Formats: sequence, C-alpha cells, structure tokens
Amino acid sequence: MIEERKVLQKRLDRATAHLETPVAAVDLAAFDDNADQLVARAQGKPLRVASKSVRCRTLLERVLARPGWHGVMAYTLPEAIWLVRTGLTDDVLVAYPTVDRTALRELTSDTKLADAITIMVDHPSHLDLVDQVTPPGGRPPVRLCLDLDSSWRPTAALHVGVRRSPVHSAGQASVLARRITERPGFKLVGMMSYEAQIAGLGDLPPGQALRGRAIRLMQSRSFPEIVRRRAEAVAALREHTDLEFVNAGGTGSVAASGADPVVTEVTAGSGLYGPTLFDAYSAWRPTPAAFFALSVVRRPAPRIATVLGGGWIASGPAETSRQPMPYLPEGLRFKPDEGPGEVQTPLVGAVAGTLRPGDRVWFRHAKAGELCEHVNELQLVDGESATPAPTYRGEGHAFLG
Repeated sequence: MIEERKVLQKRLDRATAHLETPVAAVDLAAFDDNADQLVARAQGKPLRVASKSVRCRTLLERVLARPGWHGVMAYTLPEAIWLVRTGLTDDVLVAYPTVDRTALRELTSDTKLADAITIMVDHPSHLDLVDQVTPPGGRPPVRLCLDLDSSWRPTAALHVGVRRSPVHSAGQASVLARRITERPGFKLVGMMSYEAQIAGLGDLPPGQALRGRAIRLMQSRSFPEIVRRRAEAVAALREHTDLEFVNAGGTGSVAASGADPVVTEVTAGSGLYGPTLFDAYSAWRPTPAAFFALSVVRRPAPRIATVLGGGWIASGPAETSRQPMPYLPEGLRFKPDEGPGEVQTPLVGAVAGTLRPGDRVWFRHAKAGELCEHVNELQLVDGESATPAPTYRGEGHAFLG
C-alpha cells in the first residue's frame, strides 16, 4: 500500500508539475475502474449518475458512455435544463422538489425539455406552483416522480434517517398519486426512495467500534422494512399509473438496492471519485480517484509543514469526518488545535520534517462533487499526463452556490 501511494504521488506530481496550486486531479484509471465496479454491483440494473457527486460535464459524458450507465440525477432544475440543452443527456431526474419559477417557465415552454426532464414532488403544493407558472392548458405534460420517504420508524417517536418526503406509507403514496393523476397537465412516471441511513452512512466509523455495531444493527433491521414498504408503495402507485421507473439507492447501497425486485434503476455518483467518507463502508470501498494538492509555504517548527489553504470542509454534521484528509505523502495529520484552515493549514507527523516550501501535499475530500466548488477545472490524469476539464464552476455555474 505504501509503495502504491508513492507511485500514485509521483504520477500526480509529474502530470501536474507545470501547474500552480491549488490543483485538483482525477485519476482516470481509478475513475473508470470504480465505474465498472459499480456496474458489477448493481445486479444488472442500470445506473443513473448523480451529477452533484461529479460536477464536471466531461466526466459525466465519460461515465455515461460506459456500459451499464444511463441517465442523470440532477440536483436542481436549472442544472437539468443546462445538461439537456448542452446535449449531455435526454434523460434527467431532478432529485429534489423545485420552486424555481424561472426554470419551471422554461421547462413548460419547451417540449424537448418537458420530454427529457422529470421533476420531484411529495406534496400537492408542488403541483400548484407549476400551475401558477404555466396553466395546464398551455404547456406540455410535466413529468413527475413521487419521492417516498425511506427513513426507518421502528416506533412512533423514533425517526432514523434523513428528513425528506412527508410521504412515508403506501397509503399516503396512493393518495398523492390519485391527486396527481386527477389533475390535467401532469404525468406521474416514476417513484424514488433513497435509503439514506444505508446508502449514506458508513458502518465502520474509525475509532468508534460501538457506534459501528449500532449502525450495522440498524441497517440490518431498516433495509428489509424499506424493501417491503417500497413494494407496497409501487403496487399502490400502479393502481393509478404505469410507472416508467423505480429509482433507489446510492453508492453505499448499490448492491442491496439493485437486488430489490421492484427497483428498476439505481443511482450512484460518489463512488466514482472515492472520497474519504466511503473509507468507513464494509461492503465496498471505491479506489480513491479525486485529489487536490496544496503547496507547503512555510516551516514554523522542525516537524510542522504549513500549506496554503486547506479548509475544504464537506457538508453535513460539523465533525472530523467532514474534514479533508492529507493523503500524499503518507503520514501527515492536522494539528488538533487548528485543523484545516481557510488560508493556511499546519500539518504534523514524521514526514512533515522532510517537506520544504514549494513541496506539494495531496489531499482527499470527505465528499465527492463538493471538491469541484473550489476549482475551475479538474486535471484528468492518464498515466503521467493531464488534460484539463472544466468543472461546473469553471463553466460559470454554481447551482447551489
């Protein structure tokens, strides 16, 4: 492992030596291998790529060209419109409800967009908003996906998972489906159920053995419940409409979600980059593929090397797991009383004493696509050469910035 890291560091250094830091790079060999591994785990179900975990059109095009991948899960409607208009895809599912009136107006005024994009709903008010923007008689049908809450509720007072849709039971799904199908101008085509407490929660948190056991117990109880409830909800929806797809999963649950017989497609994205959060999963760990480099700028003490920048913190609970990880050279760590800083980050460890101003330290981000919010381009590394590819930010877009 140590030798593999040294070889990787040499390749990254040589491929990007002509560039100033900060520089972000994606190892294409690892990216492609992760894409193939995800397909192999998907139980024969097609994979929909989560664009928020990639945020680079060049890499979205690359993965969509591979067997087993089809369609995009976008995170905003303006992004979905952009991806269709640029010709990247003609199949986009927007993962979250939208209240963007400008984007809805554009969607409902263009048949091509309306045919290619499916928006998420979990309440009749979402339908009301669309009708306010464009009355049903003057627009093409708006494609809808119903979001089924996949949290686990073992008791009335206990909610395990994220707070997403208010639609939890098959009965609630049926009521909403009936209201959708009774209203003109809408077409219910899909259902999504994202089991975040499984797909987005590692069961081997470092240094937390008891918590890990509790997570594994929770997941072993939670997943059978969502499989049963999801099947009931799908059956209820099919009494009202012919579903084109049933979407589920994420990188952390590709194999389990793909094995569910009612699921027709699985979403994945983070596993392409292999961020540090997935080091805490026992089922599958992607190969690290995305990195960013910062330069050492000073040596405040014999065993401290300080790099410029570093505070690229991931979203989620404010804890150590959301910090980036110094990865190359191996053996570096943050000073506990400072951590990664906005403008400077002191690093300690035996290897810190060997670093000099101008040397590089390569980091891994805790999450996947959020790395791209800090850089205008990714260096796509093939062997010891690199080709720049613009991120969303580099193309002038910050859809949730």
